[in-house]
Amino acid sequence: MDMRRAFLAITLSFIILLGYQYLFVPPAPPPATPTAPTDQAVAPVAPSLSSEQPAAVADSAPLITPGAATERPAEPLRPAKEITVDTDLFTATISEQGGTFTSFVLKHYREELDEDSVGVDLLKSVSNQGLPLAFSWGNALARDNLYTLQTEKVEFDTATGKATIVLQAITPTGLEIVKRYIFVKDNYLIDHSVTVINRSGQVLQGMGTLHQQSLPFVKLTKAGNWLFRGPAYFNSTGLHEVKLKEFEDGPQTVSGDIDWVAYEDTYFMNGIVPASKPVSAIGMNAAGELVSIDLQSSLDTLAPNTEKEYRYQLFYGPKKLSLLKESGANLAKIVNFGWFDVIAKPMLYLLNWFYGLFSNYGVAIILVTVILKALFWPITQKGLKSMKNMQKLQPKMVKIKEKYKNDPTRMNQEMMNLYKTYKVNPLGGCLPMILQIPVFFALYKVLLQSIELRHAPFMLWINDLSAPDRLYLGFDLPYLGGLPVLTLLMGASMFLQQKMTPTTADPTQAKIMLFLPVIFTVMFVNFASGLVLYWFVNNLLSILQQYLINRQRKPAAAATS
Repeated sequence: MDMRRAFLAITLSFIILLGYQYLFVPPAPPPATPTAPTDQAVAPVAPSLSSEQPAAVADSAPLITPGAATERPAEPLRPAKEITVDTDLFTATISEQGGTFTSFVLKHYREELDEDSVGVDLLKSVSNQGLPLAFSWGNALARDNLYTLQTEKVEFDTATGKATIVLQAITPTGLEIVKRYIFVKDNYLIDHSVTVINRSGQVLQGMGTLHQQSLPFVKLTKAGNWLFRGPAYFNSTGLHEVKLKEFEDGPQTVSGDIDWVAYEDTYFMNGIVPASKPVSAIGMNAAGELVSIDLQSSLDTLAPNTEKEYRYQLFYGPKKLSLLKESGANLAKIVNFGWFDVIAKPMLYLLNWFYGLFSNYGVAIILVTVILKALFWPITQKGLKSMKNMQKLQPKMVKIKEKYKNDPTRMNQEMMNLYKTYKVNPLGGCLPMILQIPVFFALYKVLLQSIELRHAPFMLWINDLSAPDRLYLGFDLPYLGGLPVLTLLMGASMFLQQKMTPTTADPTQAKIMLFLPVIFTVMFVNFASGLVLYWFVNNLLSILQQYLINRQRKPAAAATS
């Protein structure tokens, strides 16, 4: 009965793991091929004008509506120029068409593991899908205006390390729009402002809307297959990640004070922080597998020759916890490990601390495993001793079961008396495994989500601790591609550990238990190699602990013989 409970506990634990992976975290959908323009920006409908307002305002104040954003831009009168900003961290290109980014390539992160791979480009959009950071104010066509670059050459100030890009446009309604980007040489944060000046000679009314649009619900990296990517925002109620299925009921609108809104991938984010408050709402819409996000201000009225400035901060870069904490505005909240956050973040800090000492995340994982094993050592020690004592009591338990096989109540009473007499906890062997499951899940999340582990090498054939371990033999193995050497070693170590561990099961159950290492090996074959490394080292330490226990002489041995 006790072995069955232990077996049930272990089995249920890993059913939870598989269920979490395959049921609650959907696989990446295939990239979509849009058949129609998808730059539709969905913003909340602006409040209608009061009938008591002057006629000049009512007649000349076009308001933003969701439908107005579907109009396509007019053909530019001249080709749009582009300007490139080259910092220590990224290379960004800004176009006069809409005053938007057309590319944003990170210098320290490659698309693939290959050293010749290009840097990660955070903008996967093309022109017919729209580009991020277009701006509109009371006129949907304002977002597609052809700006004029006021900056001919990008020069970083030697004292401040900053460079400013200025673009200017005049809309058909008489609005002058001036966009400024302020870059810092060694920082991912970008100051962005849009100044709207009324040159029309009459009162105008509208809402300033910054469009973070047409970004895909697809992965940017291979390691992001099982984790969230899409629009997210943070407000007073916490972090909200809007999944694709939530758009089945139509566009999503969020009102109230908002700390930031972003498009996030497993490792990277394109974020906007409203620096000038209030921001009245964000509107999100999905067309196919493309999502648009609009950050909208409250309704503003501009008299002739007056202006309104809208200020933002942009963070286009890696979801690195330490970096985001330095940036402020609660941006660090986007690094979310779910239920296991309270365990996962200290584990990440510890990994980074060891990496600072040894410059190898594989070594860091091994040292973290040793520390975790040391913390669990006393509990595991008691559990293993309990199992060993249970094994010694097995002959007495068999006699009780045989004697009271027709009286289950009396049989359970005698069993409990036996446990009390010899001070044995029948669940003691299960407890260490149950306590380690949250740690396993937390490390699983850390290794898949933390950008520090992305493309991090260990040694020999293990060159990416966030990807499955494969030793390529010059030819592809069916399904696997390469040989999962570390995973096979992990399975072998688990088999040896099981052979050394005392069991109270009958011979049939013992044979069934021998299949567990095989099951675990199959389960782990596509897990991150860093996670397999953790489990392998943990098994080796468990084997050592069991060996030390088996060598000890028990005074109770004579009593139970």
